[in-house]
Formats: sequence, C-alpha cells, structure tokens
Amino acid sequence: MSDSLVIIPTYNEKENVEKMIRKVFSLSFACHVLIIDDGSPDGTADIVKKLQQEFNGKLFIEERKGKLGLGTAYIHGFRWAIDKKYDFIFEMDCDFSHNPEDLARLYYACNNEGNDVAIGSRYIKGANVVNWPLGRVVMSYYASVYVRIITGMRIKDTTAGFMCYKREVLETIPLSQIKFIGYAFQIEMKYTAVKCGFKVKEVPIIFTDRTEGTSKMSKGIFKEAILGVLELKWKSLFRKYPVPASRQ
Repeated sequence: MSDSLVIIPTYNEKENVEKMIRKVFSLSFACHVLIIDDGSPDGTADIVKKLQQEFNGKLFIEERKGKLGLGTAYIHGFRWAIDKKYDFIFEMDCDFSHNPEDLARLYYACNNEGNDVAIGSRYIKGANVVNWPLGRVVMSYYASVYVRIITGMRIKDTTAGFMCYKREVLETIPLSQIKFIGYAFQIEMKYTAVKCGFKVKEVPIIFTDRTEGTSKMSKGIFKEAILGVLELKWKSLFRKYPVPASRQ
C-alpha cells in the first residue's frame, strides 16, 4: 500500500478526469487516487469506475448526490484517508491547473524536510501563473494580501488548493468545525493548521489555467472568502485550538 493519497474533487470533468488519472499513475511518485464526485451529470463518475478495473487497488471513488461544495468534498476525502491510515494526504484540482509532477516536491517538503503542511504556491519566488487574465491574477494576489493582513499568517498563497498534509494535521484539526465550503475553505484549513502550531512550507509551482472544462469560480465564492476571513479572525480570539498529539 502507498503511504500517499491524492484527493481530487470532480464536477463535470469528463474532459480531464481520465487524462489526470493516467498522468498521476504514470509518475515515478507512487500514490493512490481518490475521486470525490458530486453527482456529475456528464458521466465523470462512469469514466472513473471504468478505470478502476485498470488501476485496481490504487484508484477509488466516492460519489455524492448533488453539488455539495469543494470544502465538504475535501472533508469527506480527509476522513476517508484518515480511516485508511494514509500518512500523506494531498489535494489538487482535476483540470491540470496543478501539475501532477509537483506532487513529489510537496511530498519531499513534508517527508524529507520535516514540514507538516506543504503548499503549492503561486506567489513566492520561482512561481508563476499562466493563462489567467491580468485582472484575475491581481484579484487573487491581493485577496491573499488581504487575508495575511487580517489573520497575521505569513503564507503568501492563502487560497492555494494544491496541498500536502501529514495525517496528524488532519487528525488534529476538528474537521466537523470547518465551516466554509468554497475557496474560503482553503484559507480556514491553513489558518487552523497554523493556529494548531503545525509547520507550513510554501513550494513554488507553475499554475496553469484550465484549457478544458468549465471553471467553478463565482462571485459568491469570492465574497465568501472576503467576508469569511473577518469572521474567522474574530472567532479565533475566543477559541482554543487543539495541540497535536505528538506535542502533548
């Protein structure tokens, strides 16, 4: 059994899902893949289930009824991974905006360099964003600046969705208390990990906007992130964060 699990949420990703799965399994980096599909009407889940015959014991799928949100998809996957005792749990998009070849670099940051969380970052030295309109780059960058100012986190890419967690991080964070379901989910997870005292490292990546399929970004998701940060910071003033078992 591999010690690593890559969680990939999907909704209408028939153009990308097979190519992504094949790419991940073609790497020298050994891992398993869990697809969390939110009832895609385009047949995404059917494609995955056919591929399970080829990648028996390495490819898994959890199907949910309806589009329930990115955050709840990852929480579902995190609990599945904890139950199966994977040591390193990754999250990434299905649309190739995250390069699967960078999985090994995130793994190295946690397994070899002693970090608890590794972030595939778009906004540190050595990183770049490709094919995004300038307005969206500016909006995303300054959204992260805003998050850093409000929360005090030193993380440059606070909304990044390409991550590696050691299992202890996900066992320590009270997943049932994670509130946000859109991109604010990514901020809340990072902030909670930092408040719990975990060591976080950003790894530079080349982020490439999707070329196939449809973006899931919306104004509502962005608004949740902006307003949610204020709520997150306010509530943290009255909250006691858990201490990792290894440090008790």
